[in-house]
Amino acid sequence: MNHNHEKYQARLDFVHGLLGRLKLGASDIGPVQYDPESPFKYSNFVYRVTLRLLASADHATSGDALQPGCVAIPEGTKELIVRLTDPASEGMHRANRVENEGSAGGESSAAKPAQGWILQELMPGSPLVDIFDKIQLSQKKEICRQMATLLKGLQSYKLPESITGLEVAMKKATDNEYIKGWEANGLRKRLDKFVAEGVPNQFEDLSSKEERVVTHADFNSSNLLFDPTSGRITALIDYDFATILHPWYEFLRSFSGTGGQFRGPVQRLVRGRRGDEAALRNAKLHGFPSPLPSNKADDGTDKVADVDTVLQAILPWRVTNSDVLKLQAHETIVRCRNDNEEHLDKLLTRLGF
Repeated sequence: MNHNHEKYQARLDFVHGLLGRLKLGASDIGPVQYDPESPFKYSNFVYRVTLRLLASADHATSGDALQPGCVAIPEGTKELIVRLTDPASEGMHRANRVENEGSAGGESSAAKPAQGWILQELMPGSPLVDIFDKIQLSQKKEICRQMATLLKGLQSYKLPESITGLEVAMKKATDNEYIKGWEANGLRKRLDKFVAEGVPNQFEDLSSKEERVVTHADFNSSNLLFDPTSGRITALIDYDFATILHPWYEFLRSFSGTGGQFRGPVQRLVRGRRGDEAALRNAKLHGFPSPLPSNKADDGTDKVADVDTVLQAILPWRVTNSDVLKLQAHETIVRCRNDNEEHLDKLLTRLGF
């Protein structure tokens, strides 16, 4: 049976039990955007709950203490969202992902040793990705304006410095049976030297090098809810990957539908088709041309992108994701691993390591 579906009934039973502890009863519980045949592990299992009775003032903290960073269930609530984290999901920090979602998104939540869960307000609208291609250009411009305002608000919330991504990536690379820490052909020594000496140098030219902000790291149209009636973005959801990084990392990790996740220099990124994609990459790093406002980015933004490119290359998805590994023959995995070693070698050579 598919990984996602094998505990389907157990998860429904958990949701019923959770609502019971909060003295809430459901007339209907249904999965949201759920495909039982998906070959990839879901990060979360999301349920839309319709309550039998409107929530009263004592429901929010009944049975479980209100968690830090959360608010009480509003009196009169008829529908809500329950999110159950998937312990087997990959690519995120399992120890604090529920707390990330609760504190960053402002939802009622609690974490249990065996199963993290979150109660969320049901917001109007549907994923922006479902309608964006169908709406008029004027509407798209307004939505982009709202997205910029939302992102600015997120980045304006200042937090303490914290960047540990490269160290975590190196540890995972060491444990991977195919990569084996990139020890072959002296690549590991070059990577260690880049981490120790190259990363500080890459940030040196940035006037904003000391800045740290909340980074959603998955800011895209799939995680934005849009209400066509009001014409407003109503929610930014899914903070599983949220972290604290330099402001530029939002543009390197998010906007996956518009070339935002850079993979090496342009020549490799587009495999000879530089054209529009190369122009888009350059504009996103250094500012868009007129008639949009001319905001020249810090010198050194390409260097920040280079750091992220190395980080992504250390843990190539097709060689590290367990779901992808199951779908590929051993020979294919080895070929991907060797191709990525060549890519890392060229990256480090270009960067002087």
